Amino acid sequence: MIIENYFSEITATIIVVLVMLIIRFVARSLIKKFAVRFDIADHRYRLIIKYFDLIFTTLFVMSVIPIWGINFKNIGIVFSSIFAVIGVALFAQWSILSNITAGIIIFFTIPYKIGDKIKIHDKDFYEDPLTIIDIKAFHLILKSDQGELKAYPNNLILQKGVTLLKNQEPIFNELSSEDKNLSDTID
Repeated sequence: MIIENYFSEITATIIVVLVMLIIRFVARSLIKKFAVRFDIADHRYRLIIKYFDLIFTTLFVMSVIPIWGINFKNIGIVFSSIFAVIGVALFAQWSILSNITAGIIIFFTIPYKIGDKIKIHDKDFYEDPLTIIDIKAFHLILKSDQGELKAYPNNLILQKGVTLLKNQEPIFNELSSEDKNLSDTID
């Protein structure tokens, strides 16, 4: 009886689910091909997939709301209130948002990879050449020639000049388990 009353809504929701799953599958495939083609680390690929899954979930919810006849005026008031609070929180934490955005940009456009030696042209962070150990959502993990691990924010890596000194193969095999654990704890 309930199914008969809401048959058109259930059918439309199933269609939206199927379309979103197809779009999600195609997007994941394209991102994976991009990651393989440009030799991008697997954990960076998974991070970008998480961002796209969040976008697809939001699109799904926004698509299902009108199907079930929920009044957009009431939803608009709720969403505007939520976005006002989020906006104030993000304004207060703008560096977090800019680092996440920079992380996505770095995923698709960065000319250097894990294992490369770089020099960052930043007067406040002047260092000898550093080796890229890992690229996280918020920052790069860098290692100096003296063995010190340093975190450098993604948004600054896009703003400052960077010189690529040497291309190398990924160095995960060369890292000690201690360096790997330190890299994971910095995240």
